[in-house]
Amino acid sequence: MDEYQESLSDLFPPPPPHPGARERINIQKSSVCSRAYFMVVMAFFHIYIINIIALLLYVHYNTGSGEASGAEHDVPLEKSTSAPRSIPDEHQTPTPNLNPEHSFHLPRLEGIRVGHVQKVSLVPDRTHNMRTLSLKPLLFEIPGFLSVEESSVVMQLAQLKGLTHSSLLTTPESQEEQLTQDEIFSLLDLNQDGLLQREEILSLSHSTDGSWLSSYNLRKIHSGLETNPSGVLSLQEFKRVSGGVLQYGRAGQGMDGHTRVRQRSTHTRLYLGEGTHHLLKSIKNRVTRLTRLPSSLVKLSEPMEVVRYEQGGYSHAHHDSSPTNPNSSCAHTHLAANNSSSYQGACRYLTVLLYLNSVDGGGETSFPVADNRTYEEEVLGDLSQQYCDKGNLKVKPAAGTALLWYNHLSDGNGWVGELDEFSLHGDCLVTRGFKWTGIVWVNIDPDQQRQERYQRLVSWHPEEQSKRAEHSDLHQDL
Repeated sequence: MDEYQESLSDLFPPPPPHPGARERINIQKSSVCSRAYFMVVMAFFHIYIINIIALLLYVHYNTGSGEASGAEHDVPLEKSTSAPRSIPDEHQTPTPNLNPEHSFHLPRLEGIRVGHVQKVSLVPDRTHNMRTLSLKPLLFEIPGFLSVEESSVVMQLAQLKGLTHSSLLTTPESQEEQLTQDEIFSLLDLNQDGLLQREEILSLSHSTDGSWLSSYNLRKIHSGLETNPSGVLSLQEFKRVSGGVLQYGRAGQGMDGHTRVRQRSTHTRLYLGEGTHHLLKSIKNRVTRLTRLPSSLVKLSEPMEVVRYEQGGYSHAHHDSSPTNPNSSCAHTHLAANNSSSYQGACRYLTVLLYLNSVDGGGETSFPVADNRTYEEEVLGDLSQQYCDKGNLKVKPAAGTALLWYNHLSDGNGWVGELDEFSLHGDCLVTRGFKWTGIVWVNIDPDQQRQERYQRLVSWHPEEQSKRAEHSDLHQDL
Protein backbone atom coordinates (compact mmCIF):
# COMPACT_ATOMS: atom_id res chain seq x y z
CA MET A 1 0.00 0.00 0.00
CA ASP A 2 2.79 2.31 0.82
CA GLU A 3 4.52 1.45 -2.36
CA TYR A 4 1.33 2.25 -4.27
CA GLN A 5 1.06 5.74 -2.66
CA GLU A 6 4.68 6.53 -3.39
CA SER A 7 4.19 5.58 -7.04
CA LEU A 8 1.16 7.88 -7.21
CA SER A 9 3.13 10.78 -5.76
CA ASP A 10 5.83 10.23 -8.30
CA LEU A 11 3.30 10.25 -11.11
CA PHE A 12 1.26 13.24 -9.74
CA PRO A 13 3.56 15.71 -7.82
CA PRO A 14 1.84 18.55 -5.74
CA PRO A 15 1.22 21.82 -7.61
CA PRO A 16 3.70 24.70 -7.04
CA PRO A 17 2.57 27.57 -4.71
CA HIS A 18 0.66 30.47 -6.24
CA PRO A 19 2.94 33.48 -6.97
CA GLY A 20 0.56 35.98 -5.20
CA ALA A 21 0.17 33.95 -2.08
CA ARG A 22 1.81 35.13 1.23
CA GLU A 23 3.39 32.96 3.79
CA ARG A 24 1.54 32.94 7.09
CA ILE A 25 3.41 34.69 9.82
CA ASN A 26 3.11 33.36 13.29
CA ILE A 27 2.48 36.42 15.49
CA GLN A 28 2.50 35.98 19.21
CA LYS A 29 -0.37 37.56 21.13
CA SER A 30 1.98 39.12 23.70
CA SER A 31 3.51 41.43 21.05
CA VAL A 32 0.11 42.88 20.15
CA CYS A 33 -0.70 43.69 23.81
CA SER A 34 2.64 45.46 24.36
CA ARG A 35 2.18 47.74 21.35
CA ALA A 36 -1.38 48.76 22.35
CA TYR A 37 -0.29 49.49 25.92
CA PHE A 38 2.54 51.71 24.63
CA MET A 39 0.17 53.73 22.44
CA VAL A 40 -2.27 54.32 25.33
CA VAL A 41 0.52 55.48 27.67
CA MET A 42 1.91 57.91 25.08
CA ALA A 43 -1.56 59.40 24.46
CA PHE A 44 -2.11 60.06 28.19
CA PHE A 45 1.40 61.53 28.51
CA HIS A 46 0.79 64.06 25.71
CA ILE A 47 -2.56 65.08 27.22
CA TYR A 48 -0.87 65.62 30.61
CA ILE A 49 1.87 67.83 29.09
CA ILE A 50 -0.72 69.92 27.21
CA ASN A 51 -2.73 70.45 30.41
CA ILE A 52 0.38 71.59 32.31
CA ILE A 53 1.27 74.11 29.60
CA ALA A 54 -2.31 75.46 29.54
CA LEU A 55 -2.30 75.86 33.33
CA LEU A 56 0.99 77.78 33.29
CA LEU A 57 -0.29 80.13 30.58
CA TYR A 58 -3.50 80.75 32.56
CA VAL A 59 -1.61 81.62 35.74
CA HIS A 60 0.81 83.88 33.84
CA TYR A 61 -1.84 85.96 32.07
CA ASN A 62 -4.07 86.26 35.14
CA THR A 63 -1.38 87.37 37.63
CA GLY A 64 1.33 88.95 35.53
CA SER A 65 -0.69 91.86 34.22
CA GLY A 66 -1.34 93.27 37.69
CA GLU A 67 2.35 93.39 38.64
CA ALA A 68 3.48 94.86 35.35
CA SER A 69 1.13 97.78 35.39
CA GLY A 70 2.38 101.04 36.87
CA ALA A 71 -1.06 102.61 36.91
CA GLU A 72 -3.02 103.29 40.04
CA HIS A 73 -4.81 100.23 41.45
CA ASP A 74 -8.04 100.04 43.35
CA VAL A 75 -8.28 97.16 45.76
CA PRO A 76 -11.88 96.45 46.77
CA LEU A 77 -12.67 95.54 50.33
CA GLU A 78 -12.87 91.79 50.74
CA LYS A 79 -14.40 89.46 53.32
CA SER A 80 -10.96 88.09 54.22
CA THR A 81 -7.71 89.51 55.54
CA SER A 82 -5.60 88.16 52.68
CA ALA A 83 -4.22 90.57 50.13
CA PRO A 84 -6.76 91.00 47.34
CA ARG A 85 -5.81 91.03 43.69
CA SER A 86 -5.10 94.47 42.27
CA ILE A 87 -7.65 95.85 39.83
CA PRO A 88 -6.92 98.85 37.57
CA ASP A 89 -8.47 102.01 38.95
CA GLU A 90 -9.95 103.06 35.65
CA HIS A 91 -12.26 100.02 35.79
CA GLN A 92 -13.46 100.79 39.32
CA THR A 93 -15.68 103.42 40.83
CA PRO A 94 -13.83 105.72 43.24
CA THR A 95 -15.99 104.53 46.14
CA PRO A 96 -15.42 101.05 47.58
CA ASN A 97 -18.48 98.87 47.96
CA LEU A 98 -19.07 99.50 51.65
CA ASN A 99 -22.37 98.11 52.78
CA PRO A 100 -23.32 98.64 56.44
CA GLU A 101 -25.32 95.40 56.40
CA HIS A 102 -22.17 93.37 55.79
CA SER A 103 -18.85 93.16 57.60
CA PHE A 104 -15.81 93.93 55.48
CA HIS A 105 -12.17 93.50 56.35
CA LEU A 106 -9.36 95.99 55.89
CA PRO A 107 -6.18 94.25 54.72
CA ARG A 108 -3.56 94.41 57.46
CA LEU A 109 0.10 93.48 57.11
CA GLU A 110 1.47 90.66 59.26
CA GLY A 111 4.51 91.38 61.43
CA ILE A 112 5.28 87.69 62.18
CA ARG A 113 8.15 88.54 64.57
CA VAL A 114 10.69 91.30 65.18
CA GLY A 115 13.39 91.11 62.51
CA HIS A 116 11.23 89.22 60.03
CA VAL A 117 11.88 90.29 56.40
CA GLN A 118 9.29 89.96 53.65
CA LYS A 119 9.25 91.04 50.01
CA VAL A 120 6.89 93.76 48.78
CA SER A 121 6.31 95.05 45.26
CA LEU A 122 5.84 98.82 45.06
CA VAL A 123 6.95 99.62 41.51
CA PRO A 124 7.11 97.43 38.39
CA ASP A 125 10.13 95.14 37.96
CA ARG A 126 11.43 95.69 41.48
CA THR A 127 10.92 94.30 44.96
CA HIS A 128 11.70 95.85 48.35
CA ASN A 129 12.60 94.24 51.64
CA MET A 130 10.20 95.13 54.46
CA ARG A 131 11.54 94.40 57.94
CA THR A 132 9.46 94.19 61.11
CA LEU A 133 10.80 96.56 63.79
CA SER A 134 8.17 95.95 66.47
CA LEU A 135 4.84 94.23 67.05
CA LYS A 136 3.46 96.79 69.54
CA PRO A 137 2.93 98.96 67.61
CA LEU A 138 3.00 97.02 64.35
CA LEU A 139 5.95 98.82 62.78
CA PHE A 140 7.84 98.14 59.53
CA GLU A 141 10.92 99.58 57.83
CA ILE A 142 11.18 99.70 54.01
CA PRO A 143 14.62 100.83 52.71
CA GLY A 144 14.67 102.28 49.20
CA PHE A 145 11.01 103.31 49.18
CA LEU A 146 12.27 106.44 47.41
CA SER A 147 15.51 106.88 45.52
CA VAL A 148 17.91 109.64 46.52
CA GLU A 149 16.92 111.59 43.41
CA GLU A 150 13.20 111.22 44.18
CA SER A 151 13.75 112.38 47.75
CA SER A 152 15.53 115.46 46.43
CA VAL A 153 12.59 116.24 44.12
CA VAL A 154 10.13 116.09 47.03
CA MET A 155 12.27 118.54 49.02
CA GLN A 156 12.45 120.90 46.03
CA LEU A 157 8.69 120.77 45.53
CA ALA A 158 8.16 121.60 49.20
CA GLN A 159 10.50 124.58 48.92
CA LEU A 160 8.68 125.80 45.81
CA LYS A 161 5.35 125.51 47.63
CA GLY A 162 6.80 127.42 50.58
CA LEU A 163 7.60 126.28 54.12
CA THR A 164 5.94 127.90 57.11
CA HIS A 165 6.87 127.74 60.78
CA SER A 166 4.86 125.23 62.69
CA SER A 167 1.89 126.76 64.47
CA LEU A 168 2.33 124.12 67.17
CA LEU A 169 4.87 126.35 68.88
CA THR A 170 2.13 128.73 69.95
CA THR A 171 -0.12 128.30 72.97
CA PRO A 172 -3.92 128.04 73.14
CA GLU A 173 -4.05 131.50 74.64
CA SER A 174 -2.69 133.09 71.46
CA GLN A 175 -4.91 135.54 69.66
CA GLU A 176 -7.02 134.44 66.71
CA GLU A 177 -5.32 134.99 63.41
CA GLN A 178 -7.70 136.43 60.83
CA LEU A 179 -6.95 135.60 57.22
CA THR A 180 -8.26 137.38 54.15
CA GLN A 181 -10.38 135.52 51.62
CA ASP A 182 -7.47 135.61 49.16
CA GLU A 183 -5.23 133.89 51.72
CA ILE A 184 -7.91 131.32 52.53
CA PHE A 185 -8.41 130.60 48.81
CA SER A 186 -4.65 130.12 48.42
CA LEU A 187 -4.64 127.66 51.33
CA LEU A 188 -7.50 125.67 49.82
CA ASP A 189 -6.08 125.69 46.28
CA LEU A 190 -3.58 122.91 46.93
CA ASN A 191 -2.31 122.51 43.36
CA GLN A 192 -2.26 126.30 42.86
CA ASP A 193 -4.11 126.25 39.53
CA GLY A 194 -6.41 129.15 40.42
CA LEU A 195 -9.46 126.89 40.55
CA LEU A 196 -10.97 125.40 43.68
CA GLN A 197 -12.17 121.80 43.34
CA ARG A 198 -14.06 119.59 45.74
CA GLU A 199 -11.12 117.20 46.14
CA GLU A 200 -8.96 120.02 47.46
CA ILE A 201 -11.58 121.15 49.98
CA LEU A 202 -11.98 117.66 51.36
CA SER A 203 -8.24 116.94 51.45
CA LEU A 204 -7.41 120.04 53.47
CA SER A 205 -10.36 119.55 55.80
CA HIS A 206 -8.83 116.23 56.91
CA SER A 207 -5.67 117.79 58.22
CA THR A 208 -4.84 119.70 61.36
CA ASP A 209 -4.01 122.66 59.15
CA GLY A 210 -7.65 122.66 58.12
CA SER A 211 -9.10 122.56 61.61
CA TRP A 212 -10.44 126.06 61.04
CA LEU A 213 -12.64 124.69 58.25
CA SER A 214 -15.68 123.89 60.38
CA SER A 215 -18.61 121.74 59.31
CA TYR A 216 -20.62 124.88 58.54
CA ASN A 217 -17.86 126.39 56.41
CA LEU A 218 -17.25 123.10 54.62
CA ARG A 219 -20.93 122.62 53.77
CA LYS A 220 -21.13 126.22 52.53
CA ILE A 221 -18.24 125.78 50.11
CA HIS A 222 -19.41 122.30 49.12
CA SER A 223 -22.86 123.67 48.26
CA GLY A 224 -21.24 126.34 46.12
CA LEU A 225 -19.33 123.69 44.19
CA GLU A 226 -22.51 121.66 43.67
CA THR A 227 -24.52 124.59 42.33
CA ASN A 228 -21.74 125.91 40.08
CA PRO A 229 -22.23 124.57 36.52
CA SER A 230 -18.47 124.25 35.96
CA GLY A 231 -17.94 122.16 39.12
CA VAL A 232 -15.07 124.42 40.26
CA LEU A 233 -14.77 127.80 41.93
CA SER A 234 -12.61 130.71 40.85
CA LEU A 235 -11.43 133.29 43.39
CA GLN A 236 -14.31 135.61 42.55
CA GLU A 237 -16.88 132.79 42.82
CA PHE A 238 -15.31 131.64 46.09
CA LYS A 239 -15.68 135.12 47.57
CA ARG A 240 -19.32 135.17 46.55
CA VAL A 241 -19.98 131.73 48.05
CA SER A 242 -18.06 132.21 51.30
CA GLY A 243 -19.66 135.55 52.03
CA GLY A 244 -16.74 136.57 54.23
CA VAL A 245 -17.70 134.31 57.14
CA LEU A 246 -14.67 132.00 57.05
CA GLN A 247 -12.21 132.59 59.85
CA TYR A 248 -9.02 130.94 60.93
CA GLY A 249 -9.23 129.51 64.45
CA ARG A 250 -6.66 129.55 67.17
CA ALA A 251 -3.36 128.40 65.79
CA GLY A 252 -2.24 126.58 68.88
CA GLN A 253 -5.48 124.69 69.37
CA GLY A 254 -6.01 121.26 67.91
CA MET A 255 -9.15 119.85 66.36
CA ASP A 256 -10.21 118.50 69.73
CA GLY A 257 -9.79 121.86 71.47
CA HIS A 258 -6.66 120.74 73.35
CA THR A 259 -3.13 122.03 73.06
CA ARG A 260 -1.21 120.30 70.32
CA VAL A 261 2.19 118.71 70.74
CA ARG A 262 5.09 121.11 70.78
CA GLN A 263 7.61 120.98 67.99
CA ARG A 264 10.17 123.20 66.32
CA SER A 265 10.12 122.88 62.56
CA THR A 266 8.89 124.29 59.28
CA HIS A 267 6.41 122.43 57.12
CA THR A 268 4.12 122.46 54.12
CA ARG A 269 1.59 120.12 52.55
CA LEU A 270 1.79 118.60 49.09
CA TYR A 271 -1.36 117.42 47.36
CA LEU A 272 -1.11 113.86 45.97
CA GLY A 273 -4.07 113.99 43.57
CA GLU A 274 -4.65 115.14 40.00
CA GLY A 275 -2.71 118.11 38.64
CA THR A 276 0.37 117.45 40.77
CA HIS A 277 3.89 116.32 39.99
CA HIS A 278 4.01 112.75 38.69
CA LEU A 279 6.30 111.71 41.56
CA LEU A 280 3.69 112.73 44.14
CA LYS A 281 1.08 110.62 42.38
CA SER A 282 3.60 107.76 42.27
CA ILE A 283 4.08 108.06 46.04
CA LYS A 284 0.33 107.74 46.50
CA ASN A 285 0.31 104.61 44.31
CA ARG A 286 3.23 103.09 46.26
CA VAL A 287 1.46 103.70 49.55
CA THR A 288 -1.62 102.00 48.11
CA ARG A 289 0.37 98.94 47.02
CA LEU A 290 2.29 98.81 50.31
CA THR A 291 -0.76 99.04 52.57
CA ARG A 292 -3.01 96.95 50.24
CA LEU A 293 -5.88 99.26 51.08
CA PRO A 294 -8.48 100.43 48.54
CA SER A 295 -7.02 103.27 46.50
CA SER A 296 -10.13 105.35 47.16
CA LEU A 297 -9.27 105.43 50.87
CA VAL A 298 -5.73 106.63 50.12
CA LYS A 299 -6.97 109.10 47.52
CA LEU A 300 -9.44 110.73 49.91
CA SER A 301 -6.91 111.03 52.74
CA GLU A 302 -5.15 114.25 53.69
CA PRO A 303 -2.21 115.67 51.71
CA MET A 304 1.36 114.61 52.45
CA GLU A 305 3.05 116.79 55.05
CA VAL A 306 6.69 117.66 54.38
CA VAL A 307 8.59 118.77 57.50
CA ARG A 308 12.07 120.30 57.78
CA TYR A 309 13.87 120.29 61.13
CA GLU A 310 16.82 122.67 61.44
CA GLN A 311 19.58 122.07 63.95
CA GLY A 312 17.82 122.15 67.31
CA GLY A 313 14.52 121.01 65.79
CA TYR A 314 12.41 118.33 67.44
CA SER A 315 8.87 117.05 67.97
CA HIS A 316 7.69 115.82 71.36
CA ALA A 317 6.20 112.33 71.65
CA HIS A 318 2.58 112.11 70.52
CA HIS A 319 0.00 109.91 68.82
CA ASP A 320 -0.87 110.66 65.21
CA SER A 321 -4.51 109.69 65.68
CA SER A 322 -7.20 110.34 68.27
CA PRO A 323 -8.82 107.83 70.63
CA THR A 324 -12.09 106.38 69.38
CA ASN A 325 -15.03 108.15 70.97
CA PRO A 326 -18.71 107.55 70.11
CA ASN A 327 -19.51 111.16 71.01
CA SER A 328 -17.00 112.64 68.55
CA SER A 329 -16.54 112.65 64.79
CA CYS A 330 -13.54 112.34 62.53
CA ALA A 331 -12.13 115.44 60.91
CA HIS A 332 -12.28 113.90 57.46
CA THR A 333 -15.87 112.57 57.70
CA HIS A 334 -17.57 115.27 59.76
CA LEU A 335 -19.30 116.43 56.58
CA ALA A 336 -21.21 113.11 56.61
CA ALA A 337 -21.68 112.94 60.39
CA ASN A 338 -25.25 112.90 61.67
CA ASN A 339 -24.35 114.71 64.87
CA SER A 340 -23.13 118.25 65.40
CA SER A 341 -20.40 117.32 67.86
CA SER A 342 -17.82 120.03 68.40
CA TYR A 343 -15.19 117.37 69.13
CA GLN A 344 -13.45 116.44 65.89
CA GLY A 345 -10.43 114.20 66.06
CA ALA A 346 -7.87 113.02 63.54
CA CYS A 347 -8.73 109.47 62.43
CA ARG A 348 -5.46 108.21 60.98
CA TYR A 349 -5.52 104.46 60.64
CA LEU A 350 -1.85 104.25 59.70
CA THR A 351 1.21 106.43 59.09
CA VAL A 352 3.85 106.17 56.36
CA LEU A 353 6.89 108.26 57.31
CA LEU A 354 9.43 108.97 54.54
CA TYR A 355 12.99 109.99 55.35
CA LEU A 356 14.05 112.42 52.62
CA ASN A 357 17.67 112.79 53.77
CA SER A 358 20.22 111.24 56.09
CA VAL A 359 20.78 113.32 59.20
CA ASP A 360 24.35 114.16 60.30
CA GLY A 361 23.53 114.08 64.01
CA GLY A 362 20.45 113.21 66.06
CA GLY A 363 16.97 113.39 64.57
CA GLU A 364 16.04 109.78 65.32
CA THR A 365 12.38 108.75 65.40
CA SER A 366 11.78 107.35 68.87
CA PHE A 367 9.07 104.90 69.91
CA PRO A 368 9.51 105.04 73.69
CA VAL A 369 7.17 102.17 74.60
CA ALA A 370 7.54 99.93 71.55
CA ASP A 371 7.20 96.26 72.57
CA ASN A 372 7.21 97.27 76.24
CA ARG A 373 5.17 94.58 77.95
CA THR A 374 5.17 96.40 81.28
CA TYR A 375 4.08 99.76 79.91
CA GLU A 376 2.90 101.99 82.74
CA GLU A 377 2.89 105.68 82.03
CA GLU A 378 3.16 106.57 85.73
CA VAL A 379 6.36 104.54 86.10
CA LEU A 380 7.99 105.73 82.88
CA GLY A 381 7.33 109.37 83.66
CA ASP A 382 6.62 112.16 81.20
CA LEU A 383 7.38 110.42 77.90
CA SER A 384 6.32 113.46 75.91
CA GLN A 385 9.51 115.13 77.18
CA GLN A 386 11.83 112.16 77.80
CA TYR A 387 10.89 110.08 74.75
CA CYS A 388 14.49 109.93 73.48
CA ASP A 389 16.25 109.20 76.76
CA LYS A 390 13.85 106.40 77.68
CA GLY A 391 12.99 105.22 74.19
CA ASN A 392 12.86 101.45 73.63
CA LEU A 393 13.27 101.85 69.88
CA LYS A 394 14.98 104.64 67.96
CA VAL A 395 15.26 104.67 64.15
CA LYS A 396 18.04 106.69 62.55
CA PRO A 397 16.96 108.54 59.39
CA ALA A 398 18.33 107.20 56.09
CA ALA A 399 17.49 108.88 52.80
CA GLY A 400 14.74 107.04 50.90
CA THR A 401 13.75 104.76 53.79
CA ALA A 402 10.08 104.55 54.83
CA LEU A 403 8.49 103.56 58.13
CA LEU A 404 4.95 102.21 58.28
CA TRP A 405 3.02 101.74 61.49
CA TYR A 406 -0.60 101.27 62.50
CA ASN A 407 -2.04 103.86 64.86
CA HIS A 408 -5.08 101.72 65.62
CA LEU A 409 -5.66 98.11 66.54
CA SER A 410 -8.16 95.91 64.74
CA ASP A 411 -11.66 95.83 66.20
CA GLY A 412 -11.73 92.04 65.90
CA ASN A 413 -13.93 92.19 62.80
CA GLY A 414 -11.33 93.52 60.38
CA TRP A 415 -12.11 97.21 60.84
CA VAL A 416 -10.53 100.11 62.74
CA GLY A 417 -10.38 99.50 66.49
CA GLU A 418 -9.03 101.31 69.53
CA LEU A 419 -6.03 103.64 69.43
CA ASP A 420 -2.79 101.69 69.87
CA GLU A 421 -1.16 103.38 72.87
CA PHE A 422 2.17 101.84 71.88
CA SER A 423 2.25 103.98 68.70
CA LEU A 424 3.51 106.90 70.79
CA HIS A 425 6.47 108.45 68.93
CA GLY A 426 8.52 111.62 68.66
CA ASP A 427 11.39 113.18 66.72
CA CYS A 428 14.61 113.52 68.69
CA LEU A 429 16.62 116.73 68.72
CA VAL A 430 18.65 117.38 65.55
CA THR A 431 22.15 118.02 66.90
CA ARG A 432 23.94 118.55 63.58
CA GLY A 433 22.67 119.43 60.11
CA PHE A 434 18.97 119.23 59.26
CA LYS A 435 16.27 116.66 58.76
CA TRP A 436 13.58 116.33 56.05
CA THR A 437 10.57 114.00 56.33
CA GLY A 438 7.41 113.36 54.34
CA ILE A 439 4.36 111.99 56.14
CA VAL A 440 1.43 110.23 54.47
CA TRP A 441 -1.60 109.39 56.61
CA VAL A 442 -4.48 107.13 55.57
CA ASN A 443 -7.73 108.38 57.12
CA ILE A 444 -10.40 105.80 57.99
CA ASP A 445 -13.37 106.40 60.27
CA PRO A 446 -13.83 103.74 62.98
CA ASP A 447 -17.56 104.12 62.28
CA GLN A 448 -17.88 102.04 59.12
CA GLN A 449 -21.33 103.37 58.22
CA ARG A 450 -20.13 106.96 58.53
CA GLN A 451 -17.12 106.17 56.34
CA GLU A 452 -19.51 104.75 53.74
CA ARG A 453 -21.77 107.81 53.84
CA TYR A 454 -18.77 110.06 53.45
CA GLN A 455 -17.43 108.20 50.43
CA ARG A 456 -20.83 108.17 48.78
CA LEU A 457 -21.12 111.90 49.40
CA VAL A 458 -17.80 112.75 47.79
CA SER A 459 -17.99 110.21 44.94
CA TRP A 460 -17.59 111.68 41.49
CA HIS A 461 -20.19 111.51 38.77
CA PRO A 462 -19.14 110.75 35.14
CA GLU A 463 -20.07 114.23 33.95
CA GLU A 464 -17.95 115.77 36.70
CA GLN A 465 -15.01 113.60 35.67
CA SER A 466 -15.08 115.14 32.21
CA LYS A 467 -15.26 118.65 33.64
CA ARG A 468 -12.33 117.98 35.92
CA ALA A 469 -10.26 116.60 33.04
CA GLU A 470 -10.31 120.04 31.39
CA HIS A 471 -8.03 121.34 34.16
CA SER A 472 -5.91 118.24 34.75
CA ASP A 473 -2.99 119.54 32.69
CA LEU A 474 -2.48 122.69 34.74
CA HIS A 475 0.59 123.10 36.92
CA GLN A 476 1.88 119.57 36.44
CA ASP A 477 5.11 120.39 38.26
CA LEU A 478 3.54 121.51 41.53
